[in-house]
Amino acid sequence: MLLHSYPCIICLLIVLSSAIITCLIIPRIIDAAHIHQIYDILGNCRKHHDEGIPRLGGVAIFISFIVSFLLPSLPGEKLNINYLLCGFIIIFALGLIDDLAGVTARTKFIIQFIAAFILVIPGDIRISNMYGFLGIYELPYVLSSLLTIFLIMLVVNAFNLIDGIDGLAATTGIFVNGTLGLLFIYMGQYELAALPLSLVGALIGFLKFNITPAKIFMGDTGSLLIGLVSIISAIKFIEVNKFINSSPLRVYSAPLLIIALLMGPVFDTIRVMVIRITKGISPFTADRNHNHHRMLKIGFNHLQTTIVFAILNAISIAIVLFWDGISSSFLLCYVFLTYLFFNGFLTFTIRFKQRSLTS
Repeated sequence: MLLHSYPCIICLLIVLSSAIITCLIIPRIIDAAHIHQIYDILGNCRKHHDEGIPRLGGVAIFISFIVSFLLPSLPGEKLNINYLLCGFIIIFALGLIDDLAGVTARTKFIIQFIAAFILVIPGDIRISNMYGFLGIYELPYVLSSLLTIFLIMLVVNAFNLIDGIDGLAATTGIFVNGTLGLLFIYMGQYELAALPLSLVGALIGFLKFNITPAKIFMGDTGSLLIGLVSIISAIKFIEVNKFINSSPLRVYSAPLLIIALLMGPVFDTIRVMVIRITKGISPFTADRNHNHHRMLKIGFNHLQTTIVFAILNAISIAIVLFWDGISSSFLLCYVFLTYLFFNGFLTFTIRFKQRSLTS
């Protein structure tokens, strides 16, 4: 297999080919969108643009991702490729229908559950062991399956919800999957590395057209795919890391590292849903209360906001990697408090600005 013969070169080519394919496809999609008037919904309360912009960038991301993932060599048993592709296609179809015609929250959750169920039950892509994280080891099959299905749906929706400003979802996806891809390469898991790296290349190509001023959005087709690839790669990373003394990767806890990687979008998703529930409204009601919207309120632009979140993500990863050996409970609290402090800073700054304007 090519991946085993020239692993580093092939992994680099995967990223480059995926980026090139995306760059070639997106201009055609933009032209087609202008011809057929397929634009993002004007006035959408989650968007910050005054004119219609094509929203089918996720189609290019999906195509380049799939081609680059499968072209070097057919992944082996570690990825259960049939079920994996089935899950990707279901999520792609869901996103495409939502971008073109709209889908209710209930329908989205049902279809996401079906995709997650296929991946977890027949596909056996699940978290089977926590390897001592918070004192938890082997998980019973039913609990393992339910937990994994829940996490898949949570992360998929988390990435969908952070796609509210230019570049944020793509940059976060690059950071998460790039980190996992490099860790897989370090461990010699080249087949697993091909999965996140294929998406990294596609997102790099997409960013060329999505950085402010955006020429195209990824839409649900892209954001849902980023979430699915991210959580599957994360699950595989946890499963291949037993974190015993002979482990080639000296990280104290794989689950904790994954939490640090995904904390940004997941923390924000849980935060806004809790706020909506406490206000007596549906947790799935769209609004402008996400942290990236709040950053814009205090004067940051799209690019600056994206950079701030990337730095925050990097800090979380550094906490886990450089404080290796410290209690996982302590590190988890530290990572959580980092985001809690950031959230408090935004709240204080917004209220201070509002009081200044009214005084």
